[in-house]
Amino acid sequence: MDKQAQDLLKKQAAQKAAAMVEDGMVLGVGTGSTVAFFIDALGKRKEAGLKLKALVTTSNRSKKQLEGWGFTVSDLSAIDQADLTVDGADRVDDQLDGIKGGGGALTLEKNVAINSKKNVWIVDESKMVHHLSGFPLPVEVLPISCEQNFRRFAQEGLKPQWRMAGEKRYVTHYGNYIIDLAADPIPAPHGLADYLDHTVGVVEHGLFLDICDEVLVARGDGTIEQRHR
Repeated sequence: MDKQAQDLLKKQAAQKAAAMVEDGMVLGVGTGSTVAFFIDALGKRKEAGLKLKALVTTSNRSKKQLEGWGFTVSDLSAIDQADLTVDGADRVDDQLDGIKGGGGALTLEKNVAINSKKNVWIVDESKMVHHLSGFPLPVEVLPISCEQNFRRFAQEGLKPQWRMAGEKRYVTHYGNYIIDLAADPIPAPHGLADYLDHTVGVVEHGLFLDICDEVLVARGDGTIEQRHR
């Protein structure tokens, strides 16, 4: 599938998600190429009269785009809970579990997601897999112990790789590094998530399990498939 066709699918899914947003909502907005189309669709709804109670987002990139449409973006700490969060995903399996964090915003993405009443992901069909695979798993780690984390991941056979920005290590919004785990497919996602959750030095990981409520999948035939947990 070429980029033009893929972008058309993303736009269709984004427009469907934008139609789910209701007046007076506290809305969470994620990050990524598909979400960028969602923000544009949301902006057009704002021009048509949509009014939100509050809006939070998961990256400076999305914040800048939202503000360009005239939205006021709040910090997560300023709200109690989002009514709906719309985000993308790098991979989604048959159980609606996913890998996220390809853009490096996994920590805030997960914080917004778990503080939302409903999470909807918008993806094109290329992101759908039967088992989580085909995309490295991001793990955000503290610089102080990152070398030890890297070695332990290697010993566990998780095939760690430093995420790079040119010749230097990629630095997250919170000043940490990302180790991408190239083990493919993901071995026992819930077990791996538990291991990472209990590993000192790990800030967050990109396994989003039991979080997503609904996925909108843009299919190559022009249809939008809705999958519910």
